[in-house]
Amino acid sequence: MPEPQPEPGREQPRLDPWGSTVIDYSKVFTEFGISRFEELLPRVKEPHLYMRRRIIMGHRDYELILDAMERRRPFAVMSGFMPSGKLHLGGKMVMDEIIWHQRMGAAAFVSIADMEAHAVRGISWRECKEIGVSEYVLSLIALGFDPHRGFIYFQSENRMLHDLAFELGCEVNIGEMSAVYGFSGDVNVSKCVSVLMQSADILQPQLAAFGGPKPTVIPVGFDQDPHIRLTRDIASRARLFTVELVKREKDEYECVRVRAKTRDAASALKEVSSRLGGEKRAYEMHVDVYGEPFEEVERVVREAEIELGGYGFYPPAATFHRFMRGLGGGKMSSSKPESYIALTEPPEEAAAKVMNAKTGGRATLEEQRRLGGVPEECIVYELLMFHLIEDDRHVAEVYEECISGRRTCAACKKAAAELMLSFLKEHQE
Repeated sequence: MPEPQPEPGREQPRLDPWGSTVIDYSKVFTEFGISRFEELLPRVKEPHLYMRRRIIMGHRDYELILDAMERRRPFAVMSGFMPSGKLHLGGKMVMDEIIWHQRMGAAAFVSIADMEAHAVRGISWRECKEIGVSEYVLSLIALGFDPHRGFIYFQSENRMLHDLAFELGCEVNIGEMSAVYGFSGDVNVSKCVSVLMQSADILQPQLAAFGGPKPTVIPVGFDQDPHIRLTRDIASRARLFTVELVKREKDEYECVRVRAKTRDAASALKEVSSRLGGEKRAYEMHVDVYGEPFEEVERVVREAEIELGGYGFYPPAATFHRFMRGLGGGKMSSSKPESYIALTEPPEEAAAKVMNAKTGGRATLEEQRRLGGVPEECIVYELLMFHLIEDDRHVAEVYEECISGRRTCAACKKAAAELMLSFLKEHQE
């Protein structure tokens, strides 16, 4: 399915994967064509707390992943981390989602994006390696990632990834990258290469070396959607064939259309068509198939494409979670240690940060008792809801006690600080 385009004469707002974009969640769904995750929630068995608590807010094509789960078919989860500094709780969110999908049966892939860190942040290769291992790989495994059923790699060391990125580069030009990312004329070429590497990261789980094409989900924050959109476009362009459902209301029938993307692919259409059941009408560049389920046509075409040397990519799916705010209430920034809690910092220092975090409390204790707090504005409540309390009923109790005035900020901070201290001690051990 083609990605939504901006209206004529209207500049489309951008999400910036490397900048400090402020996300307007009320507009992001309509502006970028992202679907709301809550509509799929009833289909998810044993949903992760981020799903249950509406922290994962959006998705692209997550139906593909749910179908694979329900039918016990192969699927994958993939995401990456740029080793440019400490791993904080925002990065932990992505790790949690990868681990949950792995436990649900996904083949799990994790990229340490050292090429991106070197190109975008100027981090030395030595630092990339040290930070990648000590901050990211170790924490990922400590949080529950099973390395025996997953693949962790550094971009710079993965030759298969480089070869794929080169091939994908044939499907996109600098002008398109500039439109997606807002690149100006002075952007360095290595940054463009790092974008291709991320597209290769996303599509790598579908290579023959990893079992071939399969639905793959990329858990990310909304700011990473440009990578998802670009890769979905590239995945479509890299196909030899497209399969689409064609409806014709006037004639009251529908067909499945198999369209060749190139003349070479068109020459193979007769062979592909012979494998399909139902009535068929052949044209120069496409075949219309009647009386055959869409899913079956798609399966046969994908198998034929792979035999012909094509990729047969599924468009990558994605989930989008809302961001945690920084401890002071603003943006969480890796350049401001006071704004985040790192998974490798001393637990006592992290607990002290919690005690100094912004709350949604009133100016005085009397007002707090009378008016209640505002948990939606409270970073301490956010820490509890995102990371420190697993039981949904417990979270609901905290919320109710806050808005009723029965819970004071001092008591809430103390409880959250103790939970953070315990979590980090256990994690680091």
